[in-house]
Amino acid sequence: MPTQVLLADDHQIVRQGLRGLLEEAGFQVVAEAADGQEAVRLAAARPRPDVAVLDLAMPLLNGVDAARALLRGSPSLKVILLTMHTDEPYVLEALRAGVSGYVLKTQAAEDLVRAIEEVGRGAIYLSPTVARRLVEVYRGKTEPPASPLSHRERQVLQLVAEGKSTKEVAAILGISVKTAESHRTRIMAKLDVHETASLVRYAIRTGLVQP
Repeated sequence: MPTQVLLADDHQIVRQGLRGLLEEAGFQVVAEAADGQEAVRLAAARPRPDVAVLDLAMPLLNGVDAARALLRGSPSLKVILLTMHTDEPYVLEALRAGVSGYVLKTQAAEDLVRAIEEVGRGAIYLSPTVARRLVEVYRGKTEPPASPLSHRERQVLQLVAEGKSTKEVAAILGISVKTAESHRTRIMAKLDVHETASLVRYAIRTGLVQP
């Protein structure tokens, strides 16, 4: 049976291109999602995918947080992130979340098929540019700064940066409006910012949302 793949990217044309690439290589695309929450729902449906290929910057739930949710529900699932980011904080956070592959979008045509093959064998796959960057960081013995925000605070920040109201954030995350407002207040205090525009800039800079 061919490897079954879930594709998640908010751009339909990207998903179509990836589907064509993967089907030509002999894989079977069993589901497509336009945001992180949809990816989590589809991964729990039948047939369950063997591999999930997720865009890092997706609406509602970014790729890293979606990976965490997917792996909680299905620890045997292999997750590959697609992204434009080569900086080590993004890569290290993804690896800590349990992803098995980190592929640059600019190199997806060359790397994605090999990534799926490698993670299917239990290996970790990083695009060569990413691997080289990590080696440079290791040699320089630099430690990337940790995020000051909790997992839930990152989810709230992403939704705020996407333009969601406090009420909408609460509904999407299944929490009370008061709790959503408390998260937002703590986020602004931790980041020492005082207006939504600064929250949006921080979310863009850290890759939670795309500009």
